[in-house]
Amino acid sequence: MGFKMGIVGLPNVGKSTLFNALTRTAAAQAANFPFCTIEPNVGEVAVPDARLDTLAAIAGSKQTIPTRMTFVDIAGLVRGASKGEGLGNQFLANIRECDAIAHVLRCFEDGDITHVEGRIDPVADAETIETELMLADMESVERRLTALGKKLRGGDQDTLDQDRLLRAALAALEKGQPARTLTIAEDDRKQWRMLQLLTAKPVLYVCNVEEASAASGNSQSARVAEMAAKQGAASVVISARIEEEISQLAEDEAAMFLEEMGLHEAGLDRLIKAGYALLGLQTYFTVGPKEARAWTITKGTLAPQAAGVIHGDFEKGFIRAETVAFDDYVAGKGEAGAKEAGKFRVEGKTYEVKDGDVLHFLFNG
Repeated sequence: MGFKMGIVGLPNVGKSTLFNALTRTAAAQAANFPFCTIEPNVGEVAVPDARLDTLAAIAGSKQTIPTRMTFVDIAGLVRGASKGEGLGNQFLANIRECDAIAHVLRCFEDGDITHVEGRIDPVADAETIETELMLADMESVERRLTALGKKLRGGDQDTLDQDRLLRAALAALEKGQPARTLTIAEDDRKQWRMLQLLTAKPVLYVCNVEEASAASGNSQSARVAEMAAKQGAASVVISARIEEEISQLAEDEAAMFLEEMGLHEAGLDRLIKAGYALLGLQTYFTVGPKEARAWTITKGTLAPQAAGVIHGDFEKGFIRAETVAFDDYVAGKGEAGAKEAGKFRVEGKTYEVKDGDVLHFLFNG
C-alpha cells in the first residue's frame, strides 16, 4: 500500500537539500528495504518505528522489513504556475499524483541565498503557493462542470453527485478557501477523491530554520505554526542543513551530533512520522522466525482489507485474524506468553485493526 508525499516550495527554500538528505539517509540505512530511487526526484524511505526491532528481538526474526513512504521532490513553483509559468504544468501534474503535500517554507535569513520574492516571509510564501493551487483547481472545476452539462440531462446519479461536489468546491475556492476546508460526507468521499483537487490534499508545513533554531524553532516558524493551527494543518521544524550533515555520518556519530545539538531525534524522522499521521495511517505487524514486518493501513481498516495489503488472496479468502496487541506481545515475551495471559484474540470480518496489532491471518487459498 504505497503512500506518496510531494515536497513543494518556492525556489531556494531548502527543498532539494531536504530531499537529498532523505535520499542519503535512506540509502545508508542497513534496513532490508533500502531507499529506492524510482526517478531522480522520487524515492522510498523507511518509516522509523522502534516497535519493529523490539518484536524482531523477541521472535528471533532473521530480518526486519519496515513499512515505507514515497517522497517526491517537485520542481520549485513560481508565481503564475497555475498559468504554466516556470515548470507550472509539470509541477501541478506531479502534485495531483501525491496523497499529501509537505510544503517547505524558508524560515531562515541568509544573504548568500536569494529569495525569489526578495524577502523572508514564510506565511506569504505559503499563501503564494496556496493561491496558485486554488487558481489551478478553479480552472479544472470550471472545465469539468462545462463537460458535465450534457450528461446531467440523463439524470445519472454519479454525474449528479459529481456536479454537486464540484459546485461545492467552486463555491469554497471563490471565497478564497482551499477545497480541504469542506466537510465531505462519508458517502461522498470516494467520489470526492476521484476529483483529484490539488487543494483537497492534506498539508504539512515544514519550517526550514537555521542550525541554531533546529531544536526549538524561531519567530518565523512560530508564525507558521500559528497559521497551521488555524487551518487545522500540521507543522514541523527542521534544519535541512543539519539533516544533510547527519545523512553523511555513521549511525553512532549521528546520534552524538544530535545530542550535541540538543535534538532527541533527526528532523527527517519527525518529518516522516508527521507525514504518516497527516495521512491518517497506522501500522500493524506480522512476526515470525523468518521476518518481522510492518504494514501500512489507514485508520479504521477492517481485518479482511488489512489482510489484502499483504496479498489480494488473503482478503478474498479471509476466514479470521489471530491478534495480540503490541504491549501484550512484549509483556508476554511472545505469542505463547500472550496466550497464557489471555491476551490472544480471534477476530472476524468486522474487526477494526488497531495500531500496533500483531496479526496472523487465516484464509482459504
